[in-house]
Amino acid sequence: MGIIEKIREIARSNPKTILLPEYYDKRIIEAAKILEKEKIANVIVLTKDKVDPRDRERYIADYYEAKKAKGITIDSVKEIFNDTLYCAAMMTKEGKADGFVAGAAHTTADMARAAIHCLEIDPRISIASSCFIMAVPDCVYGENGTFVFADCGIIPDPNSRQLACISIAAAELAAKILGMPPRVALLSYSTKGSARNKMIDTVTEALQIARSMSPELLIDGELQVDAAIVPEVAKIKCADSPVAGRANVLIFPDLEAGNIGYKIVERLAKARALGPLLLGLTKPCSDLSRGCSVEDVVDCTAVTAIRAQ
Repeated sequence: MGIIEKIREIARSNPKTILLPEYYDKRIIEAAKILEKEKIANVIVLTKDKVDPRDRERYIADYYEAKKAKGITIDSVKEIFNDTLYCAAMMTKEGKADGFVAGAAHTTADMARAAIHCLEIDPRISIASSCFIMAVPDCVYGENGTFVFADCGIIPDPNSRQLACISIAAAELAAKILGMPPRVALLSYSTKGSARNKMIDTVTEALQIARSMSPELLIDGELQVDAAIVPEVAKIKCADSPVAGRANVLIFPDLEAGNIGYKIVERLAKARALGPLLLGLTKPCSDLSRGCSVEDVVDCTAVTAIRAQ
């Protein structure tokens, strides 16, 4: 069974209620039919008429009360909640649904803003970030071609603590969703001091912070990507590393590297890229690329459902 089939099967074993607020997108409609037919999740295509008007008024009041100190006006909040995306986020927060998936018709910034402003940040992780599940065909690296890449969508220039938090959150997702023991590599253009730069210092500091926050986590850095995933290279560059040559969770030093990296692998290696999956929140939700396929919607919904189990 391939990783995509396995994800759908796990979701099917304990179906959760997932909101799809982009009711006007044909891909969402088609994906909802597949999700229901295959019993992967109990999906609600959230049209405006499915939002209780009393709930919507309460969401507006609560959101305004929470954000008014930052200068937002009640009229602008009412405008925000004309979009079912924000209603989906608030319904998930309240437990009316187990999670939500959007992004086919919204930018990642729109999706992240709704999620971060409406849901709560996990105080242990302290930041919101994102990751992709990458399924690379005919690949012996990682976990038989399966990887988690982070952060590829949210934090432009993470500091050391943020990189550490991204690492921990991505590793936890790898264990929960994919059932694989996470082996985390903090990536760089340097391997174990082969170069020196403030950027590399940020990565090495992140390693120490992650180890102090999660002592049981198998993590190492800084590692070049070949040293991280190719055993033969790892033996030459860092033979004593507990991760090198076997990494299945790749942490990129900044958003540019992460975004470029996942798209190169997706296009040139013909990999499936599931995500961005938002991390660091107390409720599960997933973003979608605006270029997503129907299958992408189905599989991101399945991952979101598993996270809610």
